[in-house]
Amino acid sequence: MPYIGETWRVERGADVVGEITVTEADFPWLNGRFTPGPAFAELRPHFVRELALIDTVDDDLAAWEDAYARASDGVRLIAPDGPVAEFLLHIEDDAAWFRWSDEPFPVE
Repeated sequence: MPYIGETWRVERGADVVGEITVTEADFPWLNGRFTPGPAFAELRPHFVRELALIDTVDDDLAAWEDAYARASDGVRLIAPDGPVAEFLLHIEDDAAWFRWSDEPFPVE
């Protein structure tokens, strides 16, 4: 299966936020084991808050968007063949799931 076993990097500037080893591909999402890097400690509270708000996104989209913006501020997702243009990433403990695109997501 494509993607299974690949390692994707999460970076912020020159710092390593972590690595995701893909264990499952369920289009459009990839799921994997997250190994935190040195830069994750600063972002962890923002990812925790983002996930806490995801179930209420229909009631308060602005709160979730703010939490996600803080979690993803300056963060890049690097596929095995290079950076992706756009992504949506969730991290919880040692699990991560994300979707990505080579093209920027359309703005609604």
